[in-house]
Amino acid sequence: MQVESTVIPDVLLITPKVFGDDRGFFYESYNQKVFHEKIGLDLNFVQDNHSRSQKNVLRGLHYQIGKPQGKLVRVLAGTIQDVAVDLRQGSLTFGKSISYILSAENYQQLWIPEGFAHGFVVLSEVAEVAYKATDYYAPSEERSLIWNDPDVAIAWQFEGQPILSAKDVIGKSLKEAELFL
Repeated sequence: MQVESTVIPDVLLITPKVFGDDRGFFYESYNQKVFHEKIGLDLNFVQDNHSRSQKNVLRGLHYQIGKPQGKLVRVLAGTIQDVAVDLRQGSLTFGKSISYILSAENYQQLWIPEGFAHGFVVLSEVAEVAYKATDYYAPSEERSLIWNDPDVAIAWQFEGQPILSAKDVIGKSLKEAELFL
């Protein structure tokens, strides 16, 4: 497994070793011992989530204020633009975002720690996304940061208008959002 820091040092890009031949491929998508050794974090993932979405579906930017979740994100089919926004007040990268193209073809994963909003937009005709979370989904704690906040200025890579859920349409701006201390 190769681990690279991003421009937001706590967010990490992870590339597994993939073993392929004429039959297909094999790779270890998660190993707690190796993850701890390479990343230096001893995490307890408690929930796995899986979504399937069509082109231009934008999910996010979600976070849980009272029960924050760290997320290890990967793509099982298709291609997405995965985004994380630092909502930790006092952080040197507060309000900044990072964006990576994750796909079934590049096998890369993104580690997004607690204190970040997370979202993605589907760039392929369809995409399946899976992620491990460090805390359980808590609907009463969930918040949504608006996807097109000019103060965050994410350079989304889709054409036209995104397809959003009702809760994401009414997401808050960075100036209005509940933040992490």
